Amino acid sequence: MKFFINFFFIALLFQTLHAQEDSLMLERQDFKKITAKNTVTVTSYKKGGKDFVYVGGFGNIDVFELNKNGQLTAVSNHELYKQKGPARGMVADNIGGTDFLFVANKYGDAVETFKILDNGSIERVAITEDTEETFIGVAITLQVVHMKKSSYLFVGGLEETPGLSCFKIQNDGKLTHVQSMKDDDKIHTDGIIGMFTHQISGKTYLYTGGFQDNGISSFRVYENGTFKNINNISDNETDRYLTGTYPVTGVELGGNHYVIAGHRHHKYYKRKGFIKNTDFVYHGDGVTVFKIDKKGALVPHYVLKDTDGTKLQGQTRIEVVSVHNEEAILAIGTRDDESIQLCQLDKEGILKPINYLETGFSIYYGLRAHEIENEQLLIAGSFRFDLGKVVTYKVKPNVKRENKKLKHIVSIKFKEEATQEQIDVVLKTFEDLKTHIPEIAHLEWGLNDSTEGMSKGFTHCFTLIFNDESAREIYLFHKAHLDLVKIVGPIIGDIFVIDYWIDRQENELEK
Repeated sequence: MKFFINFFFIALLFQTLHAQEDSLMLERQDFKKITAKNTVTVTSYKKGGKDFVYVGGFGNIDVFELNKNGQLTAVSNHELYKQKGPARGMVADNIGGTDFLFVANKYGDAVETFKILDNGSIERVAITEDTEETFIGVAITLQVVHMKKSSYLFVGGLEETPGLSCFKIQNDGKLTHVQSMKDDDKIHTDGIIGMFTHQISGKTYLYTGGFQDNGISSFRVYENGTFKNINNISDNETDRYLTGTYPVTGVELGGNHYVIAGHRHHKYYKRKGFIKNTDFVYHGDGVTVFKIDKKGALVPHYVLKDTDGTKLQGQTRIEVVSVHNEEAILAIGTRDDESIQLCQLDKEGILKPINYLETGFSIYYGLRAHEIENEQLLIAGSFRFDLGKVVTYKVKPNVKRENKKLKHIVSIKFKEEATQEQIDVVLKTFEDLKTHIPEIAHLEWGLNDSTEGMSKGFTHCFTLIFNDESAREIYLFHKAHLDLVKIVGPIIGDIFVIDYWIDRQENELEK
């Protein structure tokens, strides 16, 4: 009996520790300006013991070096073919001993191949343009598939000429067309925005999401790069959430192969004429899990439905953060909820929400998971022309702060040549933040009145209070805050910022 009791408590302790491991949060580490007009796509790559991040937007690709603390250092930036873009579906891989970055140039109707240099910078080595027999016009998604003797690049496009194309990747990075399959009423290749491959019993299967035709398809890929359709799952009006199928990824757990598909429902699109089939029914948002059978076919398995406690509206990217102990951690980026939702997928294929962070900006395909020395990081792109930032986050154990509030202290020293009129504009703009950003729970400011002689020339101090981390993120990247930064920038001599947490009751007098 004593042995049984001890075993019981050991098992209970293990479950408690395991539950603590499952409780995760995101903490912002860094953000940097990019030269592209906004961020559409983000990918990363390891080379020569270093870690690099590639950020693609309209017109340009920006390259950064990334360290394990999530700090970004700019390396270079590169102009896209025809100064078009945006860069979509970027994927980096090693082909025949050479590292390449493949980029879908959306409105350039082409796929660009860049060689990755030792310092992470890139050099264009090939351009593959659309032809009458291929479907890379308005190219969006790329997927590298490695077979025994060769590697292939699958390309999915959008809008006028939908379909799926496969190219053999030569050792010099050039692409040779193998096969193209035109979209029809059966397969879901009209607007391929997500693709993923599984290796099952020595066979390779490719899965594509059809944004316009609201479904997901599976294909068998053969050694020579040719492919054939296996099965297709369409949206319905009850228990499937595939209207506007968008991100597609997958994972193997406990011997089971899963494909996870998200969607940005057509109801969220305001542009007239873009959605081909406007006769849709909205019955909510959700992430769909498919189990793959022995023949590579998709079988509907589980749906995580959006609730008041999750952020799943307008899913645009799903990243596998980690896989261990027969469970996977997923990060779901959303354009409409402007958030990153963390979820856990167990070996039975059940997807459960963990935690989320409201980012303060829309994520539009630009989300990437990356690991450095056992540190799990996420790199997100801001889909806002007024922001133009790439942001890094660390995935870390959750810190319980239900009864806490966040104080954000900003101390400013103005330049000697700053006029009182200029300072007054800054003060008024700062005061108005509370009106424009409702996530600010409290805002106050005052002039330095210390007599200790330790203020080091700082004259103005501002105190802002937020109810949680998400509110701080929304404030940081809010247009009103960005406008303030532009106004204060030219006349600021120095600035000191510090944040700390307080008990909610400590803030009662400030209400």
